[in-house]
Amino acid sequence: MTTTAVRNPDGALVRIARRSDQPGGASSISGTGWSRSLWRWARPAGAAITLAVVVWRLGAEPFLDGVRAVDGRALAAAATIGLLTTLCCAWRWTIVAHGLGVRLSLPAAVAAYYRSLFLNLTLPGGIVGDVHRGVSHGRDVDDIGRGLRAVAWERAAGQVVQVVITVAVLLALPSPVRSSMPLVAFALAATAIGALLVGRVRPRGGGSRWARLRIAMAGDVRDGLLTRRALPVIVLASAVVVIGHAVTLLIAARTAGATAPVSRMLPLALLAMMAMVLPSVAGWGPREGATAWVFGAAGLGAGQGVATAVVYGVMVLVASLPGAVVLVAVWLRRARPRVRRDPLPARISVVSRSEGAADA
Repeated sequence: MTTTAVRNPDGALVRIARRSDQPGGASSISGTGWSRSLWRWARPAGAAITLAVVVWRLGAEPFLDGVRAVDGRALAAAATIGLLTTLCCAWRWTIVAHGLGVRLSLPAAVAAYYRSLFLNLTLPGGIVGDVHRGVSHGRDVDDIGRGLRAVAWERAAGQVVQVVITVAVLLALPSPVRSSMPLVAFALAATAIGALLVGRVRPRGGGSRWARLRIAMAGDVRDGLLTRRALPVIVLASAVVVIGHAVTLLIAARTAGATAPVSRMLPLALLAMMAMVLPSVAGWGPREGATAWVFGAAGLGAGQGVATAVVYGVMVLVASLPGAVVLVAVWLRRARPRVRRDPLPARISVVSRSEGAADA
């Protein structure tokens, strides 16, 4: 039991007792804040632990081999492919944003997406750039909530297409997880059907929070993703992005010294890419852990997988450097002092003319 003293409008002191175990009580507030803080730190901590385990098991040599293997051709290929994939991501974002009713030009989307990629690859968490992109766009259109929703749905649509492509490839080509893929495909199909059925069910409480959330999400999906104009663009752009990232990873593997055929490497690349959506420490952690596991399970050596991940990390970081240029340009534009023009002389001139006309 906690007691709070407040004054009513008449000035009298009133004591309000509240149980600490009730919603809104002191323990509830502190517990919620503690859980949020714990979750915020747990995500990068998990990535750091993964990276530490990889270093502990394999040593630092695979990381050094990856850094030494990077060459100019790999970086040039990464920059070229990165330009194509960023254009496709920005195109997808504009389509989703327009479907949700917010304006977004393609040049502005490309610049913001480059900035987002650079921030994702240099700051902990792996999603800081996306949050910044959504907030910045929301401020530009005076609707931060809708700006964040556009980014969230754009990224979600890309992930769905990536999962579909990955499952299709893993069903067709040999990989360490091929025996499990029919069950995975069945589970994904069942999940999709269940989501469609849930989306069609009308909740009884039309004014409940769940009802409002379901209606809002259904509206966003219908208007932003599933229109005749949006859906083909989203699927095409997302497919190009997935293929571009997979090709970049294959180039990284070749640069790191892998000689296995593409039919054997492609499933491994797609499996590693699925892990790259997890929270990371400036891109590091799940990427190295996943590549070490899939390469080791495929008989190519865990060290070869880590070296490939390092080469890939350097390649994508260099490809995202235009985002740093965008950051500097925005900072310089905001830091530039604004010159205020004093309207007083013009006002005096108008007054003088008026007085002269009156005298005449």
